[in-house]
Amino acid sequence: MIPHSPARHPGRFPAAGLLVLAAACGGGGGPAPGNTPPPSADQTLTEIFNLPAVYNRMGRLAAGPPIPFVGTVAYLGGRGDSTIAQVGLSLPNRALSFQRAGRAFAAEFAAEITFLRAGQPPLSHTRDEVVRVASFEETQRSEESIVFQQGFLLEPGEYTATVVIRDKGANTSSRIERVVTVPAFGPGSVTGPILAYATSTRQTRADTVPVILNPRGTVAQGAQDTLILYIEGYQFSRPTTVPVEVRDDRGGLVHRDSLRFQGGRELESRTVRINATSPPLGELTVSVPTPGGPTRTEQVLVSFSRGWVVTNYDNLLSLLRFFSYPQWVARLRDASTADRSELWREFWVATDPSPETSDNEALDLYFTRIAMANERWREEGPSAWRSDRGEVFITLGQPDLINTNNPGAQVALEQWVYTELRGSILFEGQLGFSRMRMTPASRGEFAKMRAMVQRRP
Repeated sequence: MIPHSPARHPGRFPAAGLLVLAAACGGGGGPAPGNTPPPSADQTLTEIFNLPAVYNRMGRLAAGPPIPFVGTVAYLGGRGDSTIAQVGLSLPNRALSFQRAGRAFAAEFAAEITFLRAGQPPLSHTRDEVVRVASFEETQRSEESIVFQQGFLLEPGEYTATVVIRDKGANTSSRIERVVTVPAFGPGSVTGPILAYATSTRQTRADTVPVILNPRGTVAQGAQDTLILYIEGYQFSRPTTVPVEVRDDRGGLVHRDSLRFQGGRELESRTVRINATSPPLGELTVSVPTPGGPTRTEQVLVSFSRGWVVTNYDNLLSLLRFFSYPQWVARLRDASTADRSELWREFWVATDPSPETSDNEALDLYFTRIAMANERWREEGPSAWRSDRGEVFITLGQPDLINTNNPGAQVALEQWVYTELRGSILFEGQLGFSRMRMTPASRGEFAKMRAMVQRRP
């Protein structure tokens, strides 16, 4: 085992402590082009809120509830003939049970990572971490908000890798197991493309890995995001050029670069940076041929946001139907295909309440509320977020008070009270039916309250 890299916060990258960061997706196979109907907003929602299915398809280590997380393993040359397996995990704040800690909130979790090789004792490490955030709203973040890393020194070969995350406050856990092949890095070899949030350089194989991994391998259009690839080469006997290619899900060339290694050194590291405005939305494949050996590949996702699986423009517009910037959403809807990317970047800047961070907190909160609405009112079907209660919750947030009538009454009534907005919304539904509707009077009241919270740029 090698020294760990502390977990961190996205967009801030402190020198130590838990990295508290965001992910997305798209692409894939299916029927031949031209015969494939466009995915519906409901299908997009399925991917947004079922990230394990997306990332397991891409070869990541992804687990579902009660503690959804996504992981990756990056391989680099270690001391002697050994290999470093650098494990990176990402999970959302909302997966953990936070408790108030003074004026802030804190949650504790344990990460247990094990590599098991046939005929050998397991190599395992368990680490406890504490996540601290300043507000209750931050505890509800549904996107990638925590990144955890741990390194292992292994002999090349086949292993069973197991990752378990335990929420110490709720006594719950999630687990994923996968067979992995740990490669060897001899003279003249290179690593695969390692997806990163930040990198430095290494001089020898004994040095600490200077990389903060991007476990989900996602970059966002609109956030001035950058796809960062870290690659190492070992003991080239002479100057060598190694190509790097990025292709879309149809095999089209998106980006090509050349890495030049001087040779005569134990280790040389290189970093490739690709602005997220260049690659198309969807799933990309990055390939690095090993001189005289196999081609190493890695999957990347380019999305409208690092926190959400949205790569289809029409689906994006459907999902933004309740967003608090209707004028901007209308401009996005009317934009020509050629203008969409630039207009999305303008939209991102105009609606971002905290431009000093890499996230758009307004969008993160909006999609978090969509996820919460789908969970709370499952009886309303897979599109519960589009129900009357979903619309009010997404637009106005959690009510200060909820009043209900007798459960046995013929007509079910539910009143939501918003103290600061000085109003209330009444929902009603017939006994035996799952849907609750705003009363006509409440629909007018809701329009007034919505106007109070909408911010017009």
